Amino acid sequence: MSPRPTTASGPDGRSRIRAAVTWFGRLPPLHLLLAVTGTLLLVGVVMVLSASAGGRTVADGMVLTVFVRHLIFLVGGVGAFAVGMVLSPARLRAFTPLLLFACLAALVAVLIPGIGEVRGGARRWISVAGFTVQPGEIAKMVLLLWGAHVLALRGRAVRHGRYAVLPLVPVALLIAALLMLQPALSTTVALGVIMLALLWFAGAPLGLLAGLSGGAVLGAVVLGWTSEYRRERITTFLGAGDELGAGYHSRQALLSLADGGVLGTGLGQGRAKWDYLPNAANDFIFAVVGEELGLVGGLVVLTLYGLLAWVGLRIAARTKDTFLRLVTAATATWVAAQAAMNVGYVVGLLPVTGQQLPLVSAGGTALVSTLFLLGVVANAARRLR
Repeated sequence: MSPRPTTASGPDGRSRIRAAVTWFGRLPPLHLLLAVTGTLLLVGVVMVLSASAGGRTVADGMVLTVFVRHLIFLVGGVGAFAVGMVLSPARLRAFTPLLLFACLAALVAVLIPGIGEVRGGARRWISVAGFTVQPGEIAKMVLLLWGAHVLALRGRAVRHGRYAVLPLVPVALLIAALLMLQPALSTTVALGVIMLALLWFAGAPLGLLAGLSGGAVLGAVVLGWTSEYRRERITTFLGAGDELGAGYHSRQALLSLADGGVLGTGLGQGRAKWDYLPNAANDFIFAVVGEELGLVGGLVVLTLYGLLAWVGLRIAARTKDTFLRLVTAATATWVAAQAAMNVGYVVGLLPVTGQQLPLVSAGGTALVSTLFLLGVVANAARRLR
């Protein structure tokens, strides 16, 4: 009697899957981090070129302008990654108070007419040497680094609430207030995620974390409801708004995803970027991914973010230096959370915000600051034994 053939769901198939997972888990964390980060950056380069090759950019002869700008910031981001990877943690910690002071000064300066640039009713940009810089994006990076430094100094005292709160929470609230004057609610929400992640991984009391989380959610709801355009986005998300007004972005994103189906229309063949989908190369680039690469392409991108978070937390769990451990864990959490927020509003699970898709959306200050933090994560991975 011939033996029964085995399948992927049989005993031999399960053994092969377990062996593959074990082999993958034994790969050096640094190599995994570099591979996943590099793949996401490559996806970003390809999709930014595709998303920017349509609509007004074609009519105005600006196709290469958007793409070249992305490449310039990408080169700067890779340089920032290299600096973060080799910079001594002690030296980085010594600079964090100065970085915080400079960040607060920039957040004040951007609010001054003549210094800060207004776009879409928000004053968030400062022009530097022909490029625009967003102090709000830098603020997220600076709070993460400075907060990790402060909590590392506190050590086990963080388990007592007041040592966890002071001075991290008041400084975070000050930055949040300056951000809301721009206004930039989505950046403020991301700032809250970073603060809570730092406190969680530092070992702050659960009661304190629950209270801060509840306060953050309540504050976001109040701020969202007290602004007309944000209120319109919320009501549209709840199904009571105007789909041709505040709901236009969401509707076009969903139509793009529907056009893509399972396998997509093909790279460069999407129609949404031809002025149907606003901010196709930035906030809504995942819709372009879904249209041109389909459900399969979208799931691959989500898997890459899951791997990035897993690798980051794995590095953090093995890192003995408290500062590097907090930076690594908070960075992994923040990148994954921001990706979830971006994808969430593109697919209609969350109200529309202005959060970019990390490492994939058209580059700017966010790309450079994110790559610097991932460079610090790589720094921690290099030190593992």
